[in-house]
Amino acid sequence: MGYSETRDSVTALVKEQADIVQIIGESVDLKRSGARFLGCCPFHGEKTPSFSVHPGQQFYHCFGCGESGDVFSFMMKYHNIDFPSALKELARRYQIELPEKQYSQAEQEKERLRKAMYAINDKAARLFREYLLQAQGAAKARAYLERRGIPPAIQEKFQLGYAPSVESAGWNFLGSSLQGEESAAAEAVGLLVKNDKGSTYDRFRDRILFPIFDPKGRISGFGGRIVGDGQPKYMNSPESPIFDKSRLLLGLFQQAAEIRSRQRVVLVEGNFDMVSLVVHGCLNVVAPLGTALTRPQLKLLRHYADNVILLFDGDAAGVKAAVRAVPLFLAEQMSAKVALLPPGHDPDTFVREKGLEQLERLLDSATPLAEFALAKMIEEHGLTLDGKSRIVEELRPLVQAAASPLQRSVVIAHFSEKLGIATQQLTDLLSAHSSLPSPVKVQPRELNRPVQAGRGKSGLNGLQNRLVGHMVRHPRHFVKLEKAGLRQQLAFSVGEILFLQIKGLCDKNQEFEPEDLLAALPEGEERALVAEIQKVMKDDPAREAYARDEKDLVELLLLLKKEELLEMSRKLYSEIKSAPQGERDYETVMQELLEMNQDIQKIDKELRALE
Repeated sequence: MGYSETRDSVTALVKEQADIVQIIGESVDLKRSGARFLGCCPFHGEKTPSFSVHPGQQFYHCFGCGESGDVFSFMMKYHNIDFPSALKELARRYQIELPEKQYSQAEQEKERLRKAMYAINDKAARLFREYLLQAQGAAKARAYLERRGIPPAIQEKFQLGYAPSVESAGWNFLGSSLQGEESAAAEAVGLLVKNDKGSTYDRFRDRILFPIFDPKGRISGFGGRIVGDGQPKYMNSPESPIFDKSRLLLGLFQQAAEIRSRQRVVLVEGNFDMVSLVVHGCLNVVAPLGTALTRPQLKLLRHYADNVILLFDGDAAGVKAAVRAVPLFLAEQMSAKVALLPPGHDPDTFVREKGLEQLERLLDSATPLAEFALAKMIEEHGLTLDGKSRIVEELRPLVQAAASPLQRSVVIAHFSEKLGIATQQLTDLLSAHSSLPSPVKVQPRELNRPVQAGRGKSGLNGLQNRLVGHMVRHPRHFVKLEKAGLRQQLAFSVGEILFLQIKGLCDKNQEFEPEDLLAALPEGEERALVAEIQKVMKDDPAREAYARDEKDLVELLLLLKKEELLEMSRKLYSEIKSAPQGERDYETVMQELLEMNQDIQKIDKELRALE
C-alpha cells in the first residue's frame, strides 16, 4: 500500500475517532437539542443559536451564515490552519500514528532550513523585545513609543522590539548572540547581511521592529521603522522561503477573531496607523507591508471577512492607491468601500484627535470603491468628448478585471449611465483593442442553473425529483422545506400537487406516515409517483437510510437557497435593464449582485463539503 492510500485510510480513522461535539465544544457553548447540539455560530456574530452539530453524521451546519463541514473543516476554518495541520493535531489528540512520508534528501534539507528560519526569527524577536524593555540604549525608542501613544499592553500584543543603533550596540548586536547554524539561518532570512570581506552585520539598526506573523502565528519576517532621521523610514525583511510580503498582512493574526465577528475589515497603509487604531478601540484593522495591495492579500482576507473598507489619506497618493485597488476587488468579487481622511490627517492623527466615534462615522459613510474611482476620473477629466475618451481608456483595465460576465454587465451599465454613453456603445468602446468579452445576455431561468439530471416520466427535473422524494419519505422535514421555498421550485408540476396534498396531511398530523399519503391519493399520475418512491424505499434499504440522513435535508435547503438567490439576481438584472434611464441605481444593484454572488459561492463551497 502506497503512502497516499495509507494516508487516506488514517484520515478516515481520525475522522471516525474524533468527537466532533467535543472538538467544537471547546470553542462553542453547545446545548443538546434532540439528536443534535446547538450553539451560536463562531463564524459570524449572532445572539440566537443557529449553529447545529450532528454527532451521528459527524458534520456541522450554520443556518445563519451557511458555514458547513466536518471536524477537519472546523479545525481549518476556526484555527485558520491547512488540512495537514488539522489532521496532525487531531491525530495527536486521539493518539493515532500518522504514516511518515518518504522525503528526498533535498526536501528534507529544505524543510530543515524552514524550521531553522522560523526558530531564528523567534529568537531574534525575543532579543529585540528584551532590549526594548530593559536596555539603556533603548531609552529613545521607549520615549518614541510613548510619544506615539502606544501603551505597554499594545506593545506586548504586537511583540514590538527595538534593534539598537550602532552607537548603542555596535554593528553586530544580533550576530554576536548567535552561534553556528543560527548565523546561517539569520543570513537566510535577512537578519544578517554579509559584506565583501565575508563578515556579517545586522540588517536592522535603530528601528522599532514589528514581527510579521503568518496566519498560523509564526514569525515570517520583520518590519522596521527608523527612530532617528535615517532612510528609508520603513524597512522589511527581504524575501525568503518563509517571507513574501505580498501574501501577508500586519495585524491579521492578532485581529482575526474581531474581523471574523464583525465581517468587516479596515485596511490602512501604515504600521503605526494600524497600531494607533487598535489603541483607540478599532480592533478589526490590518495593514499591508509598505506595498500596494495585492490579490494574494485579498484572497487571504476573504477567509475572515466579506467587506473591506480602505481608510486612506485624502491626498493624491491616497486617491491613486484607492483607484489602483478597484480591479483587484473586482477580480476577487469582494465588496469594498473607501473612506478618505480630511486634509492634513492620517489614520493615526485622526483617531487621536477625533476619537473612535468619529472614526466609525467616517467608516460608515465610506463610498463604494468603483463609484469612487469613476467620480475621481470625472473630476480629473470632465465630461467633454475628450474627457470621456480618456475615462474610457482608464476604465478598460477595471472592467476587464471583473470576474464574471454578470458583474461586468452591471459595471458597464452603471458606468454608462454616469458617463451619458449608451450601454452597448460603452461596451464596444471598452472592447476595442482588448480581449474584453461581451457582457452576458441574461435569459430568464437560464443563468447558472444547477446541474439537472434531465426530466423523467413525471416531467420533474433533477432537483424537483429530489425534493419530491424527500418530502414523501420524510414528512417531518416538510415545514423546513416549505419555509425554504419548496412550493416555488415545484410550481406548475406534479410536484406542486403533491406539495398541497402533503401540506393538508401535515396540517392535521405532522407525524403521518408515507403510506397515509398513498391512501389519500386517487388513482393517477401523482399516486403512481408516490408508489414508485415508496417501492424504492422498500427495495433499497441503503437508499432509505440515506434519505433519512439529515445531511440530505441540509443539502436540499442549500440548493433551495441557491435557487432563490439565482432567481433574485435574474429579476434584479431584468428590472435594472428595463428601468428608465434616469431611475437606474446601478451602484446599489452592483453591490446587491456582488453580495448575492458571494452567497452563491459560499453555498457551492458548503455543498462540496457535504459530498
